[in-house]
Amino acid sequence: MREQEDPGRSEAPATDERPPVATGTASSSESDAGGMRMFARASGHGRTYQAGRDLIQYRTVLPEAALRPVAEVAAPPSLVKVPGNRQVFVGRGPELAELEQALGTAGPVVVAAVHGLGGVGKSTLAARYAWAQTGRRNPVWWITADSPESVRAGLAELAVALQPELASALPPESLAERALGWLASHDGWLLVLDDVTDVEDATLVLERAPSGRVLLTSRLGEGWHRLDARVLPLDVLSERDAIELVARIMGHRPAASGRPDLDGLRELVAELGCLPLAVEQAAAYMRQARLTPRAYLEALRERPAVLYDQAARGSGAERSVARIWRLTLDRLAGVPMAGRVLRVLAWYGAEPIPRTLLERLDAPDVRHALGELAAYNMIALDGAAITVHRLVQAVARTPGQDDPHRRPADIEQARERATGLLVEALPEPRALGASPAWRALLPHITALTERTSPETDTVATARLLNRTGVLLLDEGAPQRALGCFERAYAAYRARLGADHQDTLQARANVAGAYLKMGRLDQAIPLLEATLADQERALVFGPDNPGALNTRNMLAMAHQDAGNLAKAIPLLEETLSGRERVLGRDDPATLISRLNLAAAHREAGDLGTAIPLLESTLADCERVLRPAHPDTLAVRHVLATAYQDAGLPRRAIEMYEDTIAIQKVVLGDDHPAVLISRDNLAGAYLKAGQPDRAVSLFEAVVADFERVLDPDHPDLFIARGNLADAYLRTGRPQEALPLLEATLADRMRVLSPDHTDLLASFNNLGRAYAAVGDLDRAIPLLERALGGCERVLGADHPRTREVRDTLASLRRAAAERS
Repeated sequence: MREQEDPGRSEAPATDERPPVATGTASSSESDAGGMRMFARASGHGRTYQAGRDLIQYRTVLPEAALRPVAEVAAPPSLVKVPGNRQVFVGRGPELAELEQALGTAGPVVVAAVHGLGGVGKSTLAARYAWAQTGRRNPVWWITADSPESVRAGLAELAVALQPELASALPPESLAERALGWLASHDGWLLVLDDVTDVEDATLVLERAPSGRVLLTSRLGEGWHRLDARVLPLDVLSERDAIELVARIMGHRPAASGRPDLDGLRELVAELGCLPLAVEQAAAYMRQARLTPRAYLEALRERPAVLYDQAARGSGAERSVARIWRLTLDRLAGVPMAGRVLRVLAWYGAEPIPRTLLERLDAPDVRHALGELAAYNMIALDGAAITVHRLVQAVARTPGQDDPHRRPADIEQARERATGLLVEALPEPRALGASPAWRALLPHITALTERTSPETDTVATARLLNRTGVLLLDEGAPQRALGCFERAYAAYRARLGADHQDTLQARANVAGAYLKMGRLDQAIPLLEATLADQERALVFGPDNPGALNTRNMLAMAHQDAGNLAKAIPLLEETLSGRERVLGRDDPATLISRLNLAAAHREAGDLGTAIPLLESTLADCERVLRPAHPDTLAVRHVLATAYQDAGLPRRAIEMYEDTIAIQKVVLGDDHPAVLISRDNLAGAYLKAGQPDRAVSLFEAVVADFERVLDPDHPDLFIARGNLADAYLRTGRPQEALPLLEATLADRMRVLSPDHTDLLASFNNLGRAYAAVGDLDRAIPLLERALGGCERVLGADHPRTREVRDTLASLRRAAAERS
């Protein structure tokens, strides 16, 4: 109330006056107004003005309820403030049970902290739990806790809800204090502090609350030990629950599979990483725009910046995934490297990212940035690896209008840096111990190249693709390698020109992939043209290392075509050139010696092949070490030569020793290990141990089918070897399906004159002959003979062998008729 006092008149209050009606630092006064005695006590926030000779004071008179001890104030029945009671909710059974276990125990104040990535559903989970407690606890009160001011405002609201008559009687600070006093003197309540940004903000409440239950939600994953809180990290929804959420928001109860309007739903929730906010945002938008999940997915891939930032009508503009995470990065403004690191990580895959990949950035700053990003659940750190949710990556690499964390120039710079880091981290092909590091990087190379357009490829991108193709070839994936080489060639040509040595080498690598795939009709002309261009365009002519590499591949192509008369001179020329340019002990020179020896072995010249292989093995063990992949390759070919020379036991010993070392160096599933195992089985077959050979062949084929591309030539060879073992052990009915499938695959994949295809015609024809089906056998052998004469020549040993077999079958057929 307002009172006007006469400053010249004052009396002491009577002793029988009623008790004061205010507390704290207030002062008391009396006045007469119209003969009426009045008493009031100011609450400390009255205002006094001097106007002329009159003193005007404004004071607030508090109701008697404000003076009651808070311990005597009972909460109104069913006092509840919790948002989202009508919100669609799916799943989270285990998480709710864990909250119940944490907060349902008896005793003093109990604290539980739910933390996770923005949009993962922390508030939704907390609200669901809080609503379930409304019959057990009172009050159940929700406070937005993103700042100390917000916490005090929420406490002030609680004080007013407990005593509505205080709404205009006390300032917010006093109301907040009264609420804290009430919490300190009562139990049976549940307080939810939502979106805590600093652990210190929660201590404002917990330091004054010896009883009750407090549930906190936060993007922070660290610091809760200071509150002795039970911590619950919250992950994304399961695929099943994410699908259920979309279907229910779109009006389907229960979720129905196979509905036309839900086409593409599984792919969509996978693209969104089952993040609840993103799933909810998509579902609401689809319902509003009458889109199917597949249509939304296509729009998302075409216009990601729009859809990541856009929420459906009624959802709240701030409730989009892009804006939610912008708030997190705003809170990390004091860590400038955090945004930069996140944008680099955005270009990699969702698989664990090796932390060593970022070592070439400013290490102390990067470590600090990673720690801060992990604290806010934007990334996860697990020992030597970093994991980033795929949707966080998608948003971070998508330019956003008016978003300072997603400026187009910054995102482009991050893409270039991500590419450069991968190039620097890639191990050298065939380097000792390279396979584990290479396999850890491959998902991230694949992700980066899939997320970038060839039009934006730089020289660094081309270098990354080219080296990746080389490693893929070594891993037995020529089809994938071809795609890398073709894109690298296009990038080099666009950036460096058609005659640059890197461009020509990339073109030769394209031909090398054709060679590995058995497409000799494409490989040989391309290699010949590339070699001519390299010798013409480059200063060093025929001895240029690039030309030497191309000549080596061309020789191997002729060798695969069965044309050893062309292959061996090219291999000899390559070897002499490498010895001149690189020296006798250079790894490339040693490989040339191996290739030349292997060609002599295939030509049946074991007298030349075996001594050359033995001397090459000694040099490889001296220069490269015994466990180097190239040394192991020499051991493998030497074991095969011993087998050809009628020394199966010696071959078996060398194969077994080689395989033992290969498994340690390359891993059990490396193609080189599988090839050695396949040849070991063949050695056992020649050594007169057919049963052991068959079991080894069967195991190798199963592993080849699991590891290699379905059309890989080595898989076809392994199947053919198994079929041959079945034939030699009197099991033609098991051999025939394998041989038929192998022939069909080779006809589909290989060029018409490939020697492996000719071998398939021959092998299947012999198998039909073994079961007495000459009508099928003879045409197949006729095709094999025609190809051998055309490719290998009339006097080649294989040609003569096919001719003799065919003649024998024709005689047998004539005798039958």
